Amino acid sequence: MFAYYLALALRGMRRSRVLTGLMVLALGLGIGACMTTLTVYRVMSGDPIPSKSHRLFTPQLDSDPMKGYTPDDELPEQMTRFDAEALLREHHGVQQAVMTGGGFSIVPDQPDLLPFFVDSRYTSADFFSMFDAPFEAGQGWTAADDEARARVAVITTELAEKVFGKQPAVGRDIRIDEQVYRVVGVLKPWQLTPHFYDLNTSRFGNTEQVYVPFSTSRELKLSRNGSMTCHSEKSADPTALASMCTWVQYWVQLDTAQQVSDYRQYLQGYAERQHAAGRFERPARTALHDVMGWMTLKKVVPSDAELQVGVAFAFLLLCLVNTIGLLLAKCLRRAPEIGVRRALGASRRSIFLQFLVEAGVIGLLGGALGLLLSIGGLALVRQSPSGVAKLAELDMTMLALNFGLGLAASVLAGLLPAWRACQITPALQLKSS
Repeated sequence: MFAYYLALALRGMRRSRVLTGLMVLALGLGIGACMTTLTVYRVMSGDPIPSKSHRLFTPQLDSDPMKGYTPDDELPEQMTRFDAEALLREHHGVQQAVMTGGGFSIVPDQPDLLPFFVDSRYTSADFFSMFDAPFEAGQGWTAADDEARARVAVITTELAEKVFGKQPAVGRDIRIDEQVYRVVGVLKPWQLTPHFYDLNTSRFGNTEQVYVPFSTSRELKLSRNGSMTCHSEKSADPTALASMCTWVQYWVQLDTAQQVSDYRQYLQGYAERQHAAGRFERPARTALHDVMGWMTLKKVVPSDAELQVGVAFAFLLLCLVNTIGLLLAKCLRRAPEIGVRRALGASRRSIFLQFLVEAGVIGLLGGALGLLLSIGGLALVRQSPSGVAKLAELDMTMLALNFGLGLAASVLAGLLPAWRACQITPALQLKSS
């Protein structure tokens, strides 16, 4: 029966090619606009590490001075080096990582390759397992390497190929900022989007290409990237252990609700001890956020992105209203045909389903046009210099959503015209014919 309705729908569409074309165009434009904005929004707001986002937490401590204090002040986004290293040393989580961003100059041994600059991350041994970093070869360094301030590095496959070519990189030396580091691991292509573990360097940028121990970076006083907040007069070295400047990120893995509760108590106790010792001037205040909570708090998705999605769906609604009008006009033009079918015994249900199938076919065609427009729109978006623009790609989920949206929109638009079609009185149409 469906094949029969489909044949009738295709025949009717051929007889009204202009109206059919206008409806396909209207739906295609609306779907294309929606899918383009939704794809960008999904990249910006999606869960960057779905398997662990509910188990990774970033703590906050109020280490700001008393001057200007109000109880509802926002807590510092980052930590002092002293606090981050203390939490790392006391080890009250399953795993934990201290980190900050940096930049390196790579000095290749090959005479034909000039020095070049790469982004780096100074962190601790648990970083790679905490954030599910995939290794192509080798592994991360150990806690003993952190303690020893070892000259070891993990690099990406891209950097390994650029510096070492096709030769294995693990175990070889790489010259970074005039220092020699031993490569202990090579990472596969890997991207956490958004860049939630450090929102100060780049929220949607590429993953760093070199990783070295945080302890090593401090011993060598390597340059760093990202924001730093110093309320008092800056010391000669704001990254020194005694400095109260906040510039370090800290993440902890907690696998159960009990561990989360215990860690909150530990964090509050730590803050109270620091307040009692005179390091924290303000009353002890702490917070603990998981990945999605942290992204919400820091408003990773800008309000204008949500506004763009709303405008796109409003445009789709306008296209839908136009499609309903065109379907109604098409229904009125075919009233005599409907009257004859009804007189020959077609039920109202058959007429209703016939028009609904025709609306569905138009929706699929509109979805196909919308897909082409979405591909073109995203190609234009990727020309933007922003980091998120480069990640705007249609995956299988968005592809299915594209056609599902087209089919749902057209069926919704076809309900009223299909109902009007099945209400046509056969006797009146035969008499007027």
